[in-house]
Amino acid sequence: MNVLLPTHPSSFSEFPLHHHDQHNNPASPHTSSSRMGSRKRKADDDGIDDSMSISPQNSPAFAPRTIARPAKRSRANEVAGRPLALPRLLETLDAESLRSVLQTICERHPQIGAEVVDSAPRPSVAATIDVLSSYQEKLREAFPFGGNAGSDYAYNRVKQPLLDLIEALTDFTPHYLPPHETQPTVSLNYLDNATKVIHDLPEWDSQSHKHHKDNAYDEISRAWALVISEASKRGGGFQLHSGGWDQRLQKHNEQSGGRMQVAVNALGSELSWMGGGGGSRDPNSIRNQLLNGTYGAPSGS
Repeated sequence: MNVLLPTHPSSFSEFPLHHHDQHNNPASPHTSSSRMGSRKRKADDDGIDDSMSISPQNSPAFAPRTIARPAKRSRANEVAGRPLALPRLLETLDAESLRSVLQTICERHPQIGAEVVDSAPRPSVAATIDVLSSYQEKLREAFPFGGNAGSDYAYNRVKQPLLDLIEALTDFTPHYLPPHETQPTVSLNYLDNATKVIHDLPEWDSQSHKHHKDNAYDEISRAWALVISEASKRGGGFQLHSGGWDQRLQKHNEQSGGRMQVAVNALGSELSWMGGGGGSRDPNSIRNQLLNGTYGAPSGS
């Protein structure tokens, strides 16, 4: 009895194992890595150059380039606070502030002060009178409202501005006297205006306060006498003779209450020898009174 036995393959090689592996065995990492490595080695063996890859990053056209960055701004151009330059600073200073700064520098550095004195233009009579007027204004503003303007209370209120004005007169007057000032007309013009300032000084009730104005009249009278003496040496005193200064001085003496007699006497002595035309036509002028012999005589005689 013949029994048919199923035929079996004689070896496992007759059946491809990869079909069985695909359905029954999951792919392991090692298998994938092995296959990738095999393909990579094959590509290398085939002589494929990576630099010729179609990848954009590996293309020569996309080679990395160095991009120039803008340089940092200099610190000198950065916005930061800084002091004003000297020309701009001087533009902002008013006259009072500028004088204060200049005076401080001159006091610290005497050589600079001497240079300023040599370089500064000579002050005009008008500029000096403006300064004296400013002191007068400060004096008037210091007086109390109402009450007696000549009282001790008023004196105490205005004492400092009063002293400042008198000190300014004392300082300015020698500048306009010979030999420093060589033009008699300039000297006489200053003295005429300075005397008006003294006329406006307050009259005090107390005798102890009257010396301020009395001393001011005495100093300005001696200044008049010096200028008259020097002017009489120039052209025979023609400027005194033709300028009507005898009349002006006479009015100043009357307004001062006779406290400028020294100046009047100096003018009389210088003009007493002068006669003839060209003089003042006023019969009451000091010159004509001296020439007529009526100077000092009671009026109406």
